[in-house]
Amino acid sequence: MGVLLVTGGAGFIGGAVVRAARAAGLEVRVLDSLRPDVHPADAVPPRDVETVVGDVADPGTVATALRGVDAVCHQAAKVGLGVDFADAPDYVRSNDLGTAVLLAAMATVGIDRLVLASSMVVYGEGAYASSRGPVAVPPRRAEDLAAGRFEPIDPETGEDLEPRLVTEDARLDPRNVYAATKAQQEALATVWARETGGRVAALRYHNVYGPGMPRDTPYAGVAALFRSQLERGEAPTVLEDGAQRRDFVHVDDVAAANVAALAWTAGRPAGSVRAFNVGSGEVRTIGDLALALSEARGGPRPVVTGGYRLGDVRHVTASSARLRAELDVPPPVPFDVGVRAFARAPLRAAP
Repeated sequence: MGVLLVTGGAGFIGGAVVRAARAAGLEVRVLDSLRPDVHPADAVPPRDVETVVGDVADPGTVATALRGVDAVCHQAAKVGLGVDFADAPDYVRSNDLGTAVLLAAMATVGIDRLVLASSMVVYGEGAYASSRGPVAVPPRRAEDLAAGRFEPIDPETGEDLEPRLVTEDARLDPRNVYAATKAQQEALATVWARETGGRVAALRYHNVYGPGMPRDTPYAGVAALFRSQLERGEAPTVLEDGAQRRDFVHVDDVAAANVAALAWTAGRPAGSVRAFNVGSGEVRTIGDLALALSEARGGPRPVVTGGYRLGDVRHVTASSARLRAELDVPPPVPFDVGVRAFARAPLRAAP
């Protein structure tokens, strides 16, 4: 294989992908905008890696970055729930326009292998069942959340639901702007593969954590927000009742999945598109994470606020059986081991 381009390769997950790819013997080039709202002011491209600094939505920059490239790991994106709906144009430009520009340029020069960083958010709520079988739940209502009614119920019978593991064949139901842009990225990549004969592995990351997460930014994941609070000597503040179910996956496992997915694309027929959940396989709650980090750092116990964000979902946990059956990935980092190390691992400086 020739050169692998990692977009967003100076970021938290992208940087881990770069390190894993190089450890696997791949030649890597990075494309990253070094956006000041994501990267600290003194951010520098990865050392000893060829880097193109520029916007993935700029055709000229992308054309330069793709010269001599054989495959792309597309990690560049604006992430997180966002501050409010005014963030929507930037999400769409960064995630969807950027992906469209990248795919068009790949089609022009004949690059046919793509690993796409997708997300669990494309599912909306996870999988549920009641006595009548699988149930698709509607978006949660502000009045229910304000009253502390956090658990979805069967919309037909009113009975409590049992959360289950979501699989890749579940219907996509994005419920916030970020989620909508990630679903659209997958749609664009699918059309590209069908029209050009490209090969796509879409990796639906669940809650990624690990050393190097950005601190003190509203766009960071919940693990980084809790860590930032603990570093300031504050108690982690947990929304709702803390019982939201998630799958927390270590960034090293995500990076390994990218390298394995890249190998998968090499042997697939033209036009192949496959989604993979990337999770740890351990079901934990937001409250579990906050408490584990507090205990590992000897910090104050979490405070459960009862607050909420309307774009959040209640439960979404992964079945990563397809990932483990079809890709050559190592065993995942156990939650207890990974979180204990993450509790004192360095974070990235605030932007």
